[in-house]
Amino acid sequence: MSDTSGSPETNASPANGTSDQAVQRRRIMSRGQFIKDLSFENPNAGKQFGSNKPPKIDISVSVNGRPAPENAHEIELHLTAKATVDKELLFLVELVYGGIFVISGVPAEQLEPVVMIECPRLLFPFARRIIADCSRDGGYPPLMLEPIDFAQMYLQRRSQTPSEQQSPDDKS
Repeated sequence: MSDTSGSPETNASPANGTSDQAVQRRRIMSRGQFIKDLSFENPNAGKQFGSNKPPKIDISVSVNGRPAPENAHEIELHLTAKATVDKELLFLVELVYGGIFVISGVPAEQLEPVVMIECPRLLFPFARRIIADCSRDGGYPPLMLEPIDFAQMYLQRRSQTPSEQQSPDDKS
């Protein structure tokens, strides 16, 4: 028995003049995910048990993407979490979490947003867990990062003027 019904992504309507071959499903396939770099610093280990003051936690996030072999893309999610009390460092977690993704069915002009928004969105839950485990294993409550709006990050990065995108060493 064969299934002749098709989803809208795979079977085009004869009314619009397209064939099954002309319509390709949009897909993001992960070839693999990995910790590229991980650092946990706990310079004042043990002192956290004598303090009732809540720490100040600073989080920074960035995303890098680049082409990889065989029509793939390598995405790096950089996360840094720094906890301090009265300017004294409690802990610092730095993570570069990466993934290799194969993206198909996406027009070239839409590829950059997919790489910089959707791929990091897929990586984030795994990176979040690593950060939580590191802080917990360091003697602190697990640091559960809030979900990140990668679309907003992408739009902010795209809206920067060229002068805002210059490195700090550029004096022009």
